[in-house]
Amino acid sequence: MAQLGFGIDIGGTGMKAAIVDLDTGELRSDRVRFPTPRPAVAEAMAEVAANLVRELSWSAPLGVGFPGIVRHGIIGSAVNLDPSWVGVDADRVFTDACGVDVAMVNDADAAGLAEMRWGAGRGIDGVVLVLTFGTGIGSALFVDGTLVPNTELGHLELDGSDAELRAAAIVREREGIGWKEWAPRVERYLRHVEMLFSPDLFIVGGGASKVADKWLPRISIDTPIVPAAMANNAGIVGAALVARDA
Repeated sequence: MAQLGFGIDIGGTGMKAAIVDLDTGELRSDRVRFPTPRPAVAEAMAEVAANLVRELSWSAPLGVGFPGIVRHGIIGSAVNLDPSWVGVDADRVFTDACGVDVAMVNDADAAGLAEMRWGAGRGIDGVVLVLTFGTGIGSALFVDGTLVPNTELGHLELDGSDAELRAAAIVREREGIGWKEWAPRVERYLRHVEMLFSPDLFIVGGGASKVADKWLPRISIDTPIVPAAMANNAGIVGAALVARDA
């Protein structure tokens, strides 16, 4: 019998969840999505998480990928949500709301863990950087398969501001520019990260990875770069994996 888990992936615009086969990394249910509440404060988001749990009739421990720094369940940053998150014991708040044990993890770290176990990073040694392009830019850094958590490389200063303020996928939509105009911004960012970390491989995920053929061929850097194999499900799958390991 397959071992099942449950993962929630919190984004700036939506909260997604599914039941996951932890032997294969595949989803074993429909992916359910509810809008991220506004304001995106802890109590309101915990209630959305509880609704996701009820929607999929889940009653065991679960994992949640959070878009910010997470240290032992305590939130250290929440740039794309609400500043009131900082210092919150998110493990406790979500556990109380959902009625089951909850393990929080940085959302990009969750996606990276899934990609390294079942996706484009499987079996790859050396320095691997998983970057997610969505509402912001998330990052997961691996050294010989071991995660270095909470890198948050989307907030590197580049050309005088946070890199994600120019190169996140949502910026392309907000500014109404095409993939051709957006790709040089991503390349500028990747070259900066490449210079700092000398990775052996970039894996690009997040919402933009679903249409990687529209922009990835326009990127020219020295490091090999591939789209995430698990597309936009990686955050859910990785969160479920973290809950099992916790």
